[in-house]
Amino acid sequence: MSARSVPCRCPTTCDRSSNPGSSSNWARRDQLERLGARYTEQRVVEHGRVITAAGVSSAIDMALTLLDRMYGPPVAQSVQLAIEYNPQPPFDAGTPSKAPAEILELATAALQAPAEASAQDSK
Repeated sequence: MSARSVPCRCPTTCDRSSNPGSSSNWARRDQLERLGARYTEQRVVEHGRVITAAGVSSAIDMALTLLDRMYGPPVAQSVQLAIEYNPQPPFDAGTPSKAPAEILELATAALQAPAEASAQDSK
């Protein structure tokens, strides 16, 4: 499942001042904001019919949220159990605001390299 944010582009039905923001991988924050969305570090953001997730594990959170909305807590919880989703990360560096500066720098460099290579390939 891809964790991809879709910014609200419905100015007649969406009050941006009440918009809780959109979630996406932190390394794509600038791209998200260029599309008119307000980035947030929240793992899952619900805004009307749009639900966004921040990254790989939060996409599972989003899927469980959708299952809950569509079929109720018992179904969502049974899926959570079936996939044995019980995150307990060994480190507390899962967002830029929590990660030490040197870890943020290392991750940023690692994520920029493929994006730059992809940009060069598309020219």
